[in-house]
Amino acid sequence: MTNLDKREFHDWAYHDLLANTTRGVLAEYIVAKALGLHEVKRVEWDQYDLDFSGVRVEVKSAAHVQSWPQARPSVIEFGIRPTVGWDSRTNTYAPSPMRSADVYVFCLLNGEDREKIDPLDVQQWTFYVLPTSELNRNVPEQKKIRLGPLRALNPRECTFGELKAAVQAAAEINGTSSGCCSPD
Repeated sequence: MTNLDKREFHDWAYHDLLANTTRGVLAEYIVAKALGLHEVKRVEWDQYDLDFSGVRVEVKSAAHVQSWPQARPSVIEFGIRPTVGWDSRTNTYAPSPMRSADVYVFCLLNGEDREKIDPLDVQQWTFYVLPTSELNRNVPEQKKIRLGPLRALNPRECTFGELKAAVQAAAEINGTSSGCCSPD
C-alpha cells in the first residue's frame, strides 16, 4: 500500500463531532456555510477564523454535552482572550495582545440528551453575534465569558438562516462593513 484513504482518515480522526476541537472546527464550517465561504479552505492558527469580504470573523463554540461521560451538563463558556495573533497572509504576529476579529459568532449546540444531539443539524444550534467593539468596551481583558454575561451584552441571537444578516449588521455596528456582505 502506498496511499492512504483520505475519507477513512477523516472517519478515524473526526468521527466524534462532540469532541471539543472537532466541534469547534464544525462550528467554523457551519458559519462559513451560512456566509457562503465554505469553499474557502480553513487556515489553522490564523488570527481569526473567516474573512467575510474584509470583515474578520471569530467563531467560538460550546455545548452542554461533551464526548466524555458527564455527571452533569457543562457550563456554557466561550474563550474571548485577547491574543498575539499570527497573520497567515503576512507570516507576522500582532505587536500586542488584542482581539483580531471584527465580529464574534458564539455557537451553542443545544440539548442535554446525548442520544438526540446531532451536531450536523443546524437547527440544533443557536448563534450569538456580537461586534468585537462590544467585548472590548465591556470586558476588555476578560479571557472567558459565560452565556449569561454574554447575553447581557445584547448579542443578536439567531438561527443558521439568520446568521449572514446578523454578521452583516454586527460589521456595520463595528464600522467594518466597508461594503462587504451585500444582501442576497
